[in-house]
Amino acid sequence: MSRVMGPDLEKIIISQEQLENRVQELGKQLTKDYQDKQLIVIGILRGATIFLADLVREIDLQMEIDFMAVSSYGLATKSSGVVRIIKDLESTIAGRDVLIVEDIVDSGLTLKYIVENLQSRKPNSIEICTLLDKPARRVEGIDVKYNGFVIPDEFVVGYGLDYAERYRNLPYIGVLKPEIYTT
Repeated sequence: MSRVMGPDLEKIIISQEQLENRVQELGKQLTKDYQDKQLIVIGILRGATIFLADLVREIDLQMEIDFMAVSSYGLATKSSGVVRIIKDLESTIAGRDVLIVEDIVDSGLTLKYIVENLQSRKPNSIEICTLLDKPARRVEGIDVKYNGFVIPDEFVVGYGLDYAERYRNLPYIGVLKPEIYTT
């Protein structure tokens, strides 16, 4: 059951059904690629939480799940480029296969910082799985091995993505009207 689009949204660009189908496809691919590996899935809070919850249920392997919380946006609509770790991992990742699960990759600044930070902890491998990729905004080269959807340079919310901590619970991805975030 899909909710009606709220008055703050311009349009829906990815439906609930499209999200469900793509998450299932990614889960099957990850199950295949991580057979016989020591997988630890790291969700980047808070935006990736809904995607991560749905994704790990589609991965048919034993795994560990941990979380990091970083901040580079605050209440802004663009990354400041200054990344702060607000919550670090509780697990040791040395010698393990790390899958970072992110909601959206746009500038690449935050993810570059996270990858460099995690590489210093000597994992066996690090790969990235993102729900959304916004290449038009890319500043840093980031290798995203698992990608849900490539989207245009629009301000999106829903399915975990927010503006000022609102809209995360929408079951689809919608474009926020500019007057909502420019006033």
